[in-house]
Order: sequence, then structure tokens, then C-alpha cells
Amino acid sequence: MNGPEIHVSFDPALHLFVGSAHSTAGTPVVTDGASTLGHVVESLGVPLTEVGRLVVDGAEVPVSHVPQAGESIEVRAIERPQRLPGAPLRFLLDVHLGTLARRLRLLGVDAAYTNEDPGDAALAALSAKEQRVLLSRDRGLLRRREIWAGAFIYSDRPDDQLRDVLGRFAPILAPWTRCTACNGRLMDADKNSVREHLEHGTQRTYDVFAQCTACGRVYWRGAHHARLEAIVEEALRDSAT
Repeated sequence: MNGPEIHVSFDPALHLFVGSAHSTAGTPVVTDGASTLGHVVESLGVPLTEVGRLVVDGAEVPVSHVPQAGESIEVRAIERPQRLPGAPLRFLLDVHLGTLARRLRLLGVDAAYTNEDPGDAALAALSAKEQRVLLSRDRGLLRRREIWAGAFIYSDRPDDQLRDVLGRFAPILAPWTRCTACNGRLMDADKNSVREHLEHGTQRTYDVFAQCTACGRVYWRGAHHARLEAIVEEALRDSAT
């Protein structure tokens, strides 16, 4: 670029994306004089899904603003909880976030996911078509213009990922109402109606069941229930604070 020089400051929460070269307040950046501020911010490594307010010389501007020479620009992070139109929110997760998808479903959150990668274009198109928040650790995917809304997942640890998503979007929780395998709705099931899906030991030991209305999978409070209950209880506790 060989054009106007501006001075950019990034919120500390965004330093992960820009690195040390642009983490100092008021870092000079040379632009081409034609690109929008949104393009400039993305060219420096920050997906616009993570950007909140853009402030130029003390006044808020849209991403379409074209920077002028000498402007001082503050790039602020998304305010939490992030408010998006539509309720309850629906999510779409990329192929690398399977555990997070299952935990969101455990909490009754609509979380679309497949363990076969459909490709960036298909994910972005589905986000737009179904108005789903696209969750990903892929910055390039989140830069696709057609996505309806998106969020970068900062951690590679499922516990932290779940806490991050719940803190950022504050979705409505309805634990034990979705199939963790396919995202379908669960309904109470009579033991006799699901007997053919159960092993003999399960038939003898358990009496309370639920079944997915979409894929037919049967659920009961088995050996892993205590661990799942702990996840649910922590999520409900955090959402209440």
C-alpha cells in the first residue's frame, strides 16, 4: 500500500489476531486510500465477527468508512453478551468443533454440525440461509462475506469453548431436550416402546427413557450421566450470574 497513513489501536482482546507488530496503541498503518476500514482491519488479521465499535477521532463509524490521512482509529472488541436478532439463537459449527456441538445440544441449544467437512462455501451459505451463528477457529472462514453472523472460538479446550460461547451469546438453555447425536428434539419414551433398542442389562436397570424424534436414538441416565449432569449444572450456574 502507498497512501494515507492512519493510526490504529486495537482492544487488548484482539491482540491475539494482530500480534506484537500492531498491539501498541496508535500503531501507524499505511492504507491505499480506497479500501474501507473493515477491509483494513481484516487485512491486519482481525475477523470482523470479533469487532465491535469502530471509533475514528472519537466518533463511531461503520465498517464502510474509508480512512483518511492522520485519522486515529480505535478497534474495539464485541461487547458481551452480543445481541443478535432472532430468538432462540441457532448455531452452526465447523468440522473441528464436534465436542462443543454435543455440549451445546446437551444444553438444549440448536447446534447444527456434521463430522464430514462440507467446505467453507457450504458452511457460509448454510449460515446465511438458516440465519445461524457460525462458530469456528478458522479466521479465513469467518471472513466470508455471506455468513449471517459468526464467532471465533478462542480455545481448543471444550470446557473453555462452551464457557466462551455461553458468555458471548447467552443463549436460552433447555437441558436434556435435544439429541446430542443429531440435534433433533427429545421426547419422553415408554420403556416398552424402546425395548428393542436396549440391551438386556439396560432393560433391567433403568426405567426412565427419552427418544429422539428425528433419528430414534434412545437416552437414559447411564454410567456417564453424572459427568453430563456436572456440565449442565455448571452452565446453568454460570448463566444465572
